[in-house]
Amino acid sequence: MREALALKDHRSESQIYVERAATGAVVVLVLFSLLILRVGYLQTVQYSDSVARSEKNRVQVVARPPVRGLILDRQGVLLADNRPSRNLEVIPEQIVNMEDTLFHLATVLEMSEEETARFRRLSGRTTRRFESAPVLFDLSDEQVARFEANRFRFPGLSVQAKLVRNYPQGALMAHAVGSVRRINDRDAASLNATAYASTDHIGKLGVERFYETELLGQVGYDRVEANARGRMMRVLDGVKPINGQNLTLYLDAGLQAAADRALDGRRGAVVAIDPKTGGILALLSRPAYDPNLFVQGISHQNYNALRTSMDAPLFNRAIQGQYQPGSTLKPFIGLIALGGSTVTVSDSIEDPGWYQLPGNERLYRDWNWTKTNDGGHGRVNIEKALYRSCNVYFYDLAVRLGIDRLSQDLKQFGFGQASVLDLPDANAGLLPSRAWKRATRKLPWYPGDTVNLGIGHGDILVTPLQMAAAVAALANRGRWVAPRMAQNQSFEDAARSSPSGAGQLPEHVWEPIIGGMEKVVHRGNQIYGENGTAWSYIGRDIEYRMAGKSGTAQVVAIEQGEVYEASIIEERK
Repeated sequence: MREALALKDHRSESQIYVERAATGAVVVLVLFSLLILRVGYLQTVQYSDSVARSEKNRVQVVARPPVRGLILDRQGVLLADNRPSRNLEVIPEQIVNMEDTLFHLATVLEMSEEETARFRRLSGRTTRRFESAPVLFDLSDEQVARFEANRFRFPGLSVQAKLVRNYPQGALMAHAVGSVRRINDRDAASLNATAYASTDHIGKLGVERFYETELLGQVGYDRVEANARGRMMRVLDGVKPINGQNLTLYLDAGLQAAADRALDGRRGAVVAIDPKTGGILALLSRPAYDPNLFVQGISHQNYNALRTSMDAPLFNRAIQGQYQPGSTLKPFIGLIALGGSTVTVSDSIEDPGWYQLPGNERLYRDWNWTKTNDGGHGRVNIEKALYRSCNVYFYDLAVRLGIDRLSQDLKQFGFGQASVLDLPDANAGLLPSRAWKRATRKLPWYPGDTVNLGIGHGDILVTPLQMAAAVAALANRGRWVAPRMAQNQSFEDAARSSPSGAGQLPEHVWEPIIGGMEKVVHRGNQIYGENGTAWSYIGRDIEYRMAGKSGTAQVVAIEQGEVYEASIIEERK
């Protein structure tokens, strides 16, 4: 028998549908209620915070760097200014794959291996991932054109025009003015981030370093409106930056060039100081380098060439080179002796060409001693001892004064201390004493050490700047004016850095010493052995009066009896 067909229960299905619809309506009502509550919460409780977030996303604060102050010489000649540069800058956060971007960019701009490595290094080093950071510098017109034609391929990259430091005088003023360098990680860790916002350089050497605060200026900012892609649409408001102060130095570019010509390509240093002001008129170290190489970052090849050169062009001989002063120290020893009545102007000794300490067999010979045991200057007083640079006289004078007196009184002229006001890298030299030798060499001070000190040899070391400052104090008859580079600057520590005591020497001591120094230059046309030591190569060719002191210091050690080829000695000068 066939089974009966089951009939559809429409009533049950309708009941189920109604129940489900009711449940869905309740759920929708609950969700809608929650949405209303959330909107109400956002519009009431969190309204201010939401507005602030929206404003922050729409409005950006962009730093405006100040223009670095100019540096000029006393005549208004530009020593440091600023030039425009087009740099490629990156915002790391906007780049998905830095290596892929770099690969295509290197092809478009035909970047060298060093430029590629530098891009990789700088883009990875920046800690400001949301801010623009420079990675390629001084783009050419062709590079800018190529990049702009392919800009759509490089989100996060842009060409920005900025002012960068420029040194019109090049190597001539390198060691006098100093230079700026790009801010590195070590600099950034210690700098005020706000003060250096959007600033890529900092003074590293010389007056650029010492006057960093004055030259830098104060950063400004713009509040700009940006679209959804981060592109700036308009400037809302802002604060203008305050440009750095211009700095006028005592330096004279013409005098600096004349000093350079006088060195004629040889290694050496020239320092000229105005005794009245302490202003440094010339500060030259040769060989030198072009500071413009360092502004945007020097290449490894160029830096290695400078660093390994036998000429040491990176070394500032004028303020860091420490040398035996040789006979240029003799006027100061003479002043100390006259001031303490150790000798008088009329006192004299017999110079046979050599000096011998009592009970000692060693002979300390004069500079004019010959192999035939001939030499000496005959009867010598302090004036003749200066213009003939008589070693025997100053051997004897130093022993009579003693090391304690010498080491104490030579401080009066700035020896053994860095007293220049605004050159932070200047060395202090070395003024030896009993205590110094005992502490550094564990040895006593010997009488022979004093003999050597009498002619500026032995352990004493001075910089060319120190010697120029000491001579300026001598020209001032003992009035010390601390050396300085910049005009119209106040120095709170000027008194602390100034030696004292030279001005307390009796008035009668100055003229005999200065008179002897005049004869060093101008005493000529005398019988053999009576001319001033500088007359033949300076005094007879000038029409003006000057005073000076010749001196020879040993900078290349040659053992007694040792033979050197002339070419090797010339190479090591």
